[in-house]
Amino acid sequence: MTGTWLRRTMMTVACASLTLLAACGSGTIESALRPTRLVVFGDAMSDVGQAGARYTVNDGSTSTWIEQLALHYSITLTPSATGGLGYARGNARVTTKPDAAGNAATPTVKEQVDAFLAANTVGPNDLLVLHAGVSDMVAEMAAVTAGTQTEAQMVANVQQAGRDLGDQAIRLVTAGAKYVVVVNAYNVGRSPWATAINKASLLADANGKFNDAMKIKVEPYGTTMLYIDAAYYFNLVIANPGGYALTDTTKLSCTSVDAGNGIGTGAGQVNSLLCNTGTIAAGLDYSKQAFADSLYFTPVVNRLFGTHVFDKIRSRW
Repeated sequence: MTGTWLRRTMMTVACASLTLLAACGSGTIESALRPTRLVVFGDAMSDVGQAGARYTVNDGSTSTWIEQLALHYSITLTPSATGGLGYARGNARVTTKPDAAGNAATPTVKEQVDAFLAANTVGPNDLLVLHAGVSDMVAEMAAVTAGTQTEAQMVANVQQAGRDLGDQAIRLVTAGAKYVVVVNAYNVGRSPWATAINKASLLADANGKFNDAMKIKVEPYGTTMLYIDAAYYFNLVIANPGGYALTDTTKLSCTSVDAGNGIGTGAGQVNSLLCNTGTIAAGLDYSKQAFADSLYFTPVVNRLFGTHVFDKIRSRW
């Protein structure tokens, strides 16, 4: 897995500046798709404020990638907790409970899709987005650390979660969706968390299995689904931060320690849900940093990725 990642990264690092231009929306492709509604399902990276804050630096800006995508379409995306169409929840797993932080009340991605379909008919111009996987890897890694499962079992469980996420995308197509975007999980093996627990290789392997399993599921639905490779995109960002106007991809921007198991990585760890401009590490400019906490990204990186996804969508539809 590591060798594959290095080969792919080295072949494309030279193009990072061009990638940045594309991420900034510099293309001239005109899109025929004008979504009536944007609906999102997933975990923390796509949570638009179910608990009143986001998993990033909460600085009042457009701070999540999915809200950046919505901005390109002039759509206001609000959390389902307040009646909106942002169903994604921090720590949510694809089909398994409890969530990554041990909370059995958090709706899984499947339950999020259930709730949407129970209350809505899919419209002909609805854009539906699914993005998950990180919380499943966090929860499965916790079981390995606790000694309740083997590493091989962890990888197998994560791989099944990838298949399950593909199944949720298929459900939406079956319900009449014409525009479904499925975003894979970024490579958590490259996260500060993976480095801190010395499990980068295992997590990278599990990540690859999750993404491959999901991709196999959705590939036959190419006319109605668009697969976005977040793992590839963030590998480029982490390998060449300067190409994205960043200076660091290892330090945590936030100092907002959570006494509980806030993001599933253990008690007493930084949780970006609690982070704002008053809890930034001394001497750091978070607009130049990649990570807010050990798993989730700063607003600038979220915005870059949201525009990258928008460009992929308008190139397709």
